[in-house]
Amino acid sequence: MSKHLTYFVSDVHLGLQVQDPARREARFVEFLKGIPAAETEALYLLGDIWDFWYEYKDVVPKGYVKVLAALMDLMDAGVKVYFFTGNHDIWAYSYFRELGMTVLEQPYVTTIGGKRFCLGHGDGLGPGDYGYKLMRWAFHNRFLQKCFSTLHPRIAFSLGNGWSKKSRLAKNVSYFFRGKDERLWKWCSKFKGGADFFIFGHYHARVDMPVDPSGRLLLLGDWITQPNWLVYDALANSLQVEPSK
Repeated sequence: MSKHLTYFVSDVHLGLQVQDPARREARFVEFLKGIPAAETEALYLLGDIWDFWYEYKDVVPKGYVKVLAALMDLMDAGVKVYFFTGNHDIWAYSYFRELGMTVLEQPYVTTIGGKRFCLGHGDGLGPGDYGYKLMRWAFHNRFLQKCFSTLHPRIAFSLGNGWSKKSRLAKNVSYFFRGKDERLWKWCSKFKGGADFFIFGHYHARVDMPVDPSGRLLLLGDWITQPNWLVYDALANSLQVEPSK
């Protein structure tokens, strides 16, 4: 049987202490175990899979064993797993690569089933929002990362988890995607070479809308609201949101 399926998922926010984090993690593991490995070419993790992730050379966050085991099972079965850092799990360095994942940077363009896909987490793309872009630059700055790594893990993780508790998700504040007025849509509409599909997360809003001149922008919602993912079937040339609204 040919491998004709590709899965996309983002914004699971594992570890976020909102609603039922244990149930959310269990449902994500259930989703991973439900991916038909014999038919699946790749799984793209589009960022913020973890609500906070910071790894030292010899220390990584505890827990998530079943999630990592399910990902390992997929890779052992021949499914390629790609990981994009989000704005919550920026600090992933070598550990995921050691597990066998491919770590990518946005925007990443690839061809799947003859279609051009532009992928990433989606944060920081588009004009304006310079305050956020400055913060994003600081979080990605190697010198500042090295400074942060001098903190004891207990302190670093306490700070990171404390920061997460102040996020919009933790406060249960929803986001309204502004369509063509949104920075991301403007960025996609001017993307050099265009794409058939632009797929991102970050906004915590499920969006499916056309992009000039002939593309399609799809945003994944977060798993706090409802588990969801995209699956592209290269044989049928179809991209579906699962589960449907």
